Amino acid sequence: MLRLPVLRLPFPPFHGEVTESFWASLRYFNFYRMAVATLFLLAVVIFRDALNLGSHDLTLFENASAAYLALSVAFHATLRRWHTQFNVQLTAHVIADVVVITLCMYASGGIRSGLGVMLLVSLAGAALVSRGTLMLFYAALASIAVLLEQVYWVLVLDDGTASFLQPGLLSIGYFATALITNRLAQRLIMNERVARQRGEDLANQLRINQLVIQDVQDGVLVVDSNGLVRQQNRQVTVLLGRPAPELDQIEQYSGELAGQLNAWRGGNGPSSTTLRLSDKLVRARFVAAGVAGGSFTLVFLEDLSKLQEQAQQLKLAALGRLTANIAHEIRNPLSAITHAGDLLVEENRAAGRERLVRIIRDNAARLDRMVQDVLELSRRDRVQPEPIRLRSFLSGFIDDFAQNEDIATETFVLDVPEDVQVEFDRVHLNQVLWNLVRNAWRHCRRQAGSVRLRVEGRPGRVELHIADDGAGVPRELQAQLFEPFFTTFSGGTGLGLYIARELCAANGASLEYLDRGTEADFRILWRAAQ
Repeated sequence: MLRLPVLRLPFPPFHGEVTESFWASLRYFNFYRMAVATLFLLAVVIFRDALNLGSHDLTLFENASAAYLALSVAFHATLRRWHTQFNVQLTAHVIADVVVITLCMYASGGIRSGLGVMLLVSLAGAALVSRGTLMLFYAALASIAVLLEQVYWVLVLDDGTASFLQPGLLSIGYFATALITNRLAQRLIMNERVARQRGEDLANQLRINQLVIQDVQDGVLVVDSNGLVRQQNRQVTVLLGRPAPELDQIEQYSGELAGQLNAWRGGNGPSSTTLRLSDKLVRARFVAAGVAGGSFTLVFLEDLSKLQEQAQQLKLAALGRLTANIAHEIRNPLSAITHAGDLLVEENRAAGRERLVRIIRDNAARLDRMVQDVLELSRRDRVQPEPIRLRSFLSGFIDDFAQNEDIATETFVLDVPEDVQVEFDRVHLNQVLWNLVRNAWRHCRRQAGSVRLRVEGRPGRVELHIADDGAGVPRELQAQLFEPFFTTFSGGTGLGLYIARELCAANGASLEYLDRGTEADFRILWRAAQ
């Protein structure tokens, strides 16, 4: 999994631009102001001065409460329309709180009314969103207002000077509240910024990991400890040959893959194994993942058929460069051998000479077949596909093959639906089938029904099986079946199966050997066939 480098951002001490969270906090602060103004106004309208609100000047208290409500509504309208001049709007809100609360405090009997404590809430709210030294300005403004209100009581209304103790303590509380709240707010906002940055880093890393997983050429499965596939990429669907399940147990993908994974987790299996998914040979590799005690496993699925095809292409390219030289070098001595054989026949026939002639002619025929096979490699790219109905084509092919090889037609069993049709070069298909059927005849029991040609039609694919009742191919030799020049028949060239597979690939089909244990079964597979 990819990991992005952790960025250590030097966050400034809360002097950046105003974010949307600041404006939201200011709106909530104004809702509080609106609620207080409404409560004050309702209290004096309903109870008059029975609650000691406005006990000194009821009219002033009532007018101040009404003005406070009107200002809060005006502030609300301003906040909805203009998100500019944050400090100006915040200062206007705090000044309104200080002026109105001070007037209400005076109208209710001064510092003894206890309304001065409500300025603590206003200062705390302002300190949460204020920046720099503004919070000290607000605390000083509230302190001056409270002290001036008390001075008015002492100078004009002859209150005692000892009453200055309460507004003095309240002023200290204003500064302490502003400082402490502002410092806490700075830490909270800094943590919020760090968390937001970390969240963005994590989201970017998850997105990059997802893109890498989706674009990687191998299939990738992320499996948790309970066998649930949490994540996968598109290549898994390609390897399965069907839509991959979503958030399902790994057994639904492949029972064999699930067994290998459980064995590896239990310490009884290798970390890499080869298995077959659908019709593809796949190498599965298990890698432990997860942190903090997690037990996630990454399962990488590598399509070995692509590697085999690439290897075959490299071999084909090398063979192609040798084709012309092989044909030239072989045909010249071949003609000489044939001519020498004809001369020997014309002379006196002795038993030894006939044997030599037969050897010469057999080898000449074998060389000629090899030349023809090699030349076929140069013609694999000249493909002329056409629609072919398999039943009629295979019926005619069996008749021609049986007549040419002098074999009874009862040896062959044809099981082909009437309406199956594929796209293939007719000449190429004839050569592929000739190689496969001759190989099947060579290894079967040569009884009635020994060679079977069966077609299976499925959604999006057609399979043609050429099977015989022989002993099958030993498992240790199966990997070499389609190698050029590999043969177990003394008179063969070792190119028949190789050429058959190349011609199938040139026509958009695939040829492979299926291990049935007791019999040989070669399958030609067409995808997206009609």
